[in-house]
Amino acid sequence: MAQPVTRHDAWQAGDSYDSYMGRWSRQIAPRFLDWLDIADGLDWLEIGCGTGALSGAILAQCRPKSLIAIDPSEGFLAKARASVPDRRVVFEVGDAQALALDAASRDVVVSALVLNFVPDKQKMLAEMKRVTRVGGVVGFYVWDYPSGGVAFMRAFWAAAAALDPAAADLAENRRFPYCTPDGLSALAADAGLTAITCTPIDAATVFKDFDDLWHPFTLGAGPAPGYCVSLASDARQRLKQALHDSLPRRDDGSIHLTARAWAVKALVA
Repeated sequence: MAQPVTRHDAWQAGDSYDSYMGRWSRQIAPRFLDWLDIADGLDWLEIGCGTGALSGAILAQCRPKSLIAIDPSEGFLAKARASVPDRRVVFEVGDAQALALDAASRDVVVSALVLNFVPDKQKMLAEMKRVTRVGGVVGFYVWDYPSGGVAFMRAFWAAAAALDPAAADLAENRRFPYCTPDGLSALAADAGLTAITCTPIDAATVFKDFDDLWHPFTLGAGPAPGYCVSLASDARQRLKQALHDSLPRRDDGSIHLTARAWAVKALVA
């Protein structure tokens, strides 16, 4: 079933996204690749490369023969090209639901933190399978939204919903209930993938102080920041204070939270 995009899903400014989620994706990416355990010298495709967190990790860890990385956002691609200057990678505008690649042309097709934002998840997975060679690997990961696996995001929406009950319906746990091991494995199986496995990948999200946590929410890149910037200044200030009061701090003012992603690996038969 297609997943509607809300009016707060803003994905253009690469620097803003890096401040909000990219820095945490960079922690997950190398662990995901370690788990995939792919041989060197293969042809890779990355769908929804964003600002290049996973792209850079692929090039550093997996010694690919080639990497094509696509994203619909020119803003994100500009950031990725600047961050990952490597001749083996080509960054291109592309649609996850209609890949401009030949069938069976890639050995490994991966995606990071993208599947839940694609309107038709089944089309995306079917396209991933189509362009992967027989015996090749399809892998992806998404945040553990249903269990509140991204603690700072959960805290934001809890504070927002306490002030504006309608905000609860915008939170990722309501919008993406299938981001569980069973739900993700079922999506992969429905796409015709085989030998499906799923594992959790955890990361520490440490903020030096409250401003380090709050500022990315004011930049508009992503559902929660999009909601934040849509508020009138007085409502945004009330939300800031409510979030501030809800978070634990250490003696030095730092805020130590955690984030969990679910990673899926499957084969093309």
